[in-house]
Amino acid sequence: MRIAITGSSGLVGTALSKRLTREGHDVVPVVRSAPGDGEIGWSVDERRIEPGAFDGIDAVVHLAGAGIGDQRWSDDYKREILSSRTVGTALVAEAVNDATDPPATLLSGSAVGYYGSSLQATFHEGAPAGDGFLAETCEAWEAAAAPASSGGTRVALLRTGIVLSAEGGALKKQLPLFRFGLGGKLGSGEQWQSWIHIDDEVGAIVHLLTSDVEGPVNLTAPGPVTQSEFADTLGDVLNRPTFLPIPEFGPKLVLGSELAENLLFTGQRVRPTVLEEDGYDFTHPTLGGALRDLLA
Repeated sequence: MRIAITGSSGLVGTALSKRLTREGHDVVPVVRSAPGDGEIGWSVDERRIEPGAFDGIDAVVHLAGAGIGDQRWSDDYKREILSSRTVGTALVAEAVNDATDPPATLLSGSAVGYYGSSLQATFHEGAPAGDGFLAETCEAWEAAAAPASSGGTRVALLRTGIVLSAEGGALKKQLPLFRFGLGGKLGSGEQWQSWIHIDDEVGAIVHLLTSDVEGPVNLTAPGPVTQSEFADTLGDVLNRPTFLPIPEFGPKLVLGSELAENLLFTGQRVRPTVLEEDGYDFTHPTLGGALRDLLA
């Protein structure tokens, strides 16, 4: 297949590109810099994408967007988070429709933040959108992808959880603290964490490229855990103590209250119902096994 990928230099995009190339597919990066041979140029800020961008493309995987946790959530940065997703996705959907022979598939990024937060509920793909900035962003993000289906392209929405990788993301940021024996639960530790190993994130996307699934798909492992369980399991894998809880005021002081509250002190218990029913077989279904694989 010939597969175009936005966000191809990010954590997931890099791993996905390597696997697809290894399996013999032709990966076409969609880049914001001047495009080289075999690349497609675009600019979300300028609201443009190359004419005929997706001509001859079999599938598009859209992963681009400003990092949720890259900096404090000022009003300006929240607008950038939202616009990078909605404007970027609208550009992709328009280019899909404008293709002379539209791609058969668009896999468009989203996140489990769609569901809002809860300590009690378990969220499947049919659950409604929650409340708050992340939920509203995800809802608008997904809506921007919907027009791509008007020309017959199958559109699946990748509601991704916390991607675990030793190369980046949330796990890499936590490792120094835990390796020094200073890690522990965040706040009460009761908040849910719906995680997925980077290999399964990539594996699920590859699976969905040739699936018939449309609409939302939860990209999370089948075993969500509380934050306290996550901390204890990581400490066990590293053979380090985890008895020092991290009070809320520290991260909120460093990251800002709204960002810290949304990323660290609330969460949601999400199940990958659609993936499991579609026959995807998780390589790393349990947190302990996933962390041991990543940190061995």
